[in-house]
Amino acid sequence: MRLDKYLKVSRLIKRRTVANEACDAGRILVNGKPARASYEVKEQDLISIQMGTKPIQVRVLKVSEYATKEDASTFYTVIEE
Repeated sequence: MRLDKYLKVSRLIKRRTVANEACDAGRILVNGKPARASYEVKEQDLISIQMGTKPIQVRVLKVSEYATKEDASTFYTVIEE
């Protein structure tokens, strides 16, 4: 699944266009490297999001095309806030 779509489905970022813009601006790192919106997310990837005042780092646990609001938090685990 594309990185921008994963960020939206997992509800880490509210809108896919915002996720896409964040990737273009270099605010999203995957495994320590700046990632494009088209990056294919895999389980165990480490995603760092540097938006706002607090950066957040999460590890991908599950990748799925769809998620309910209750399921979204099971897609990742927060490493650092």
